[in-house]
Amino acid sequence: QVQLVESGGGLVQAGGSLRLSCAASGRTFSSYAMGWFRQAPGKEREFVVGISESAGKTYYADSVKGRFTISRDNAKRSVSLQIDSLKPEDTAVYYCAATKRYGSTLPAAFDSWGQGTQVTVSS
Repeated sequence: QVQLVESGGGLVQAGGSLRLSCAASGRTFSSYAMGWFRQAPGKEREFVVGISESAGKTYYADSVKGRFTISRDNAKRSVSLQIDSLKPEDTAVYYCAATKRYGSTLPAAFDSWGQGTQVTVSS
């Protein structure tokens, strides 16, 4: 497994941007597909975006297409999430996670999780 630590969250006005980062430890990082999830208060954890092991493929939840961009750097063992045109409904704790099953959107399919980083969007 890999250990994951997110950073980059904060308070931002609607329409603004944030860049979230996820640092991984462990030499097997490049063998995992990665994903970002989010969880708003009182709601289920939901899939946001995923990226393949080599970064050649990505897939997005419909609600964030065109505003969220995922990338990864295997040499640096990191994954980033660029969030543009933020909306109040994007307010949530954002988690990065690792899976051996590229294409998965269910939390149960992901083996390792970070502790989360809070994103708050004010209107």
